[in-house]
Amino acid sequence: MNRADRFQGQYFSGKGDTDYLQLLDIARRMFDPDPEFQNLPMLYTPQWNGFVEGPTWNAWWIQNSYGTTYCALPFLMEPYITFLQNAQDLWFDQMGDGKTVRPFQMGERRFDWVPPDGCLCDAAAPGWFVAKQGDGRVDIHDWGMEFTAAGLLMQAELLLISRDPEAIARYLPKLERCAEFIESRRDPKNNLFLAGPAGNLLAPSYAGWKRPDGTYDMAYLTGLSVTYIAALDRLIELEKMAGNTRKARLYAGRRERARKGLALLTTEEGYFIKSLDPDGTKHGVYGAPKHGYFESSPNHDAICFRVVDDMQAQRIYTKIASIPGLRPYDFIIPNYPSLDDMYTEPEGLWAFGVWVNGGHWSTCEARMIMAYYRLGKHEDARRSMKRLLDFARRFRLDNPLVKFGSDVYQPGEPVNITYDAFGPPAAMVRGLFEYLYRADGLTLIPHIPTGVTELHQRFPVRFGRKRLYLSVVGQGKVQRVLVNGKHWQWHDEASVFLPDERTPEVAAIQIVLDDAKPVQVPKPAVPVATKVVLSELARASVPASLAQLKERVAPFVRLLQRLEQAGLGHTYEAAHAHLILRQWLTVLRRTELQTAGKLHSLPERSQAAADKSYLDTLTKLCDGLQKVLDGYAESPLAEKRRIREVWQAVKEG
Repeated sequence: MNRADRFQGQYFSGKGDTDYLQLLDIARRMFDPDPEFQNLPMLYTPQWNGFVEGPTWNAWWIQNSYGTTYCALPFLMEPYITFLQNAQDLWFDQMGDGKTVRPFQMGERRFDWVPPDGCLCDAAAPGWFVAKQGDGRVDIHDWGMEFTAAGLLMQAELLLISRDPEAIARYLPKLERCAEFIESRRDPKNNLFLAGPAGNLLAPSYAGWKRPDGTYDMAYLTGLSVTYIAALDRLIELEKMAGNTRKARLYAGRRERARKGLALLTTEEGYFIKSLDPDGTKHGVYGAPKHGYFESSPNHDAICFRVVDDMQAQRIYTKIASIPGLRPYDFIIPNYPSLDDMYTEPEGLWAFGVWVNGGHWSTCEARMIMAYYRLGKHEDARRSMKRLLDFARRFRLDNPLVKFGSDVYQPGEPVNITYDAFGPPAAMVRGLFEYLYRADGLTLIPHIPTGVTELHQRFPVRFGRKRLYLSVVGQGKVQRVLVNGKHWQWHDEASVFLPDERTPEVAAIQIVLDDAKPVQVPKPAVPVATKVVLSELARASVPASLAQLKERVAPFVRLLQRLEQAGLGHTYEAAHAHLILRQWLTVLRRTELQTAGKLHSLPERSQAAADKSYLDTLTKLCDGLQKVLDGYAESPLAEKRRIREVWQAVKEG
C-alpha cells in the first residue's frame, strides 16, 4: 500500500488528496485548544460565561456570529454549547416586548428605543441591547428585521440538534414571537417582506426605498425572505417535536407563500436581486445602468440553506463564477461593483472594498463555502481555506477584511481575533455531510472532495444525546451504509437518513460509495479521557515562569476528578473543568514547541501578544468557572447545589 496518499491527523484521517485532508484537520483543530493556531476558546469571556465577538468588540452580534455558529453547531460539544447559549441569551433575554425601553447612546445623542415584540438586535451585552443597526444614520434605521430572522434560525438549529424538551419548551415561545414580528412585515398582495434602511443582515449597506422627496422608506428585501424561509424550515420541525401540529401547519403555509413571493425577486438568469422598491425599481440586477451590482448574501444563503432547488442553486453559482470581481482574493465580497444606492456616498468607511460595501466578512464566507460543498465546488472551498490560513498563521483573524478581503481592519493591534473568522473552518467541516436536522431524524448528504477516497472523522457529531462518528470510503453514489458494523437500510444514492428512535447512542457510521469495500474504522481521537490528559500533564515540563498558573489550575484538576467520582462527569461543569486542563496542557505544549523551534515566529510585538493570549485564555476559563460555581449557593436545582458542594470541598482541601 502506498503510504504517501494516506493522512493521519488529530481529527481527520483518510486516503487520497492529503492536502485537502490536512486542511480539514486544521479547520477542526481551530475549535479546541491548539498550540499552533488561534482557536475558539480564546473567544471566551467570564463576564457572561460565554463567547464574545473579540477583544476589541465586547458584545455578541447576530450578523457576525451567523455563519460561524450555524456551521459549527453539529460538532460543538460542552462546554461550548453552554458558552454559545449564554451568548445568544443576551439577545433573547432582552428581546423586544413592545414596552421596554432599550436606550442607545451614539456620541452625544441618546435614543430611547422601544423595540416591538419579538424584535431581536444588532448586538447585545449585559444591560445593552442595540435593536437597530448601531452604525451609520441610526435615526432613520429600521428595526433589526433580518437580524431577527437569523437569530431565530440559529437558536432553532441549536435546539433541533440538542433535542432537549425543556430547552425547546423554554425558547419556543420566544422564537414564535420572532416569527410573528417578521410576519407583520409581509405584504399579502405579493408575499414579500418590507424592511427599511439597515433592516438587512449585512447592515447598513441597504437604504430601503429612496422616495422622490429624498426620504427613505421600506422596500421588499430579498435577504429577509430568504433568511425567514430558512428559519421557518427549522421552526416547523421544532413545533413538530413539541407536538404542536397546528402551529407546524400554520408556519408551513407561511413558508410556502413566502417561497412563491421569491419569483418577483428572481432575475431571468435565476439569481436574486437585492431588493425591490414599491414603485417597481429593482436593485441588484448585474450590469444594469442603475443599481447594476450583484448582491452576494441572498444568493449564497439561498444555496446554503436550500431555499432554492439544485437547478437554481447551480444557476446562481454560475453567475457568481462569471463575475471575477466578487472573489478578487478567493473570499466572496458582499457586492460587485460598488453599491450606488446607499444613503451615503461611497467614501471613507463606506468606500468600495472597505466595510459593508465590498469589504469581506467571514460570516458570509462560511455560508458561501456551504454553497460550494452542496454543488461540489471543492476547489473553491480549498482556495478559501488556504487564504484564511494566510491570516491564521500570522494571528490575524480579523473581521471585516478591508481592501476587498486582502488586509485586516485593525492593523494597529498586535494580533487580531474575531468569532466571524472561524466561519470558514466551521463550514469546511459541516459542508462534508451538511447535516439536515428534522423532528424525526437527521439526514446526511455526503459532499466528499474529489480525490479523497477514504475519510474518517475522529470526533463526534451531535444528534441529541447521540454521538455520531462518520466515515466514507470510495467515490460516487451511496451504495451501502454500515452503522456499528451492521447493515443500515435508510439511505438512497445521495443521502443517509438516521431516524431518531433507531439510531444508536454511539454510532460509527460508514458510508460506502459506488464499488468500494468497507474498511476498518480508526478509533476516535476525542473525547479525550481525563486520565489521558492528567497523564500527559504529569509528563509535561512546567517552566518556573508558569508555576503560578499551575497553582491556578490545580483546584480544577481535583474538581474534575471528584465530579467524575460523584457521577457528575457528564455535566457542563465537568466539561468546563476538562477544557481548563486541556488549555493548560496546550500552554505547555506551545512552550515546548517554541523551545524546539517548531513554531512559526511572529514579529516581536505580535509574538508577545500571541503568547499572552494563551495564558489569558487559561486565566479567563478558570475565573469563569469559579464565578459560576460560587453562584450555585442559592440554585433551585439540586444538581447545581451538589456540584457546588463538591467545589467547596475542593477549596477546603
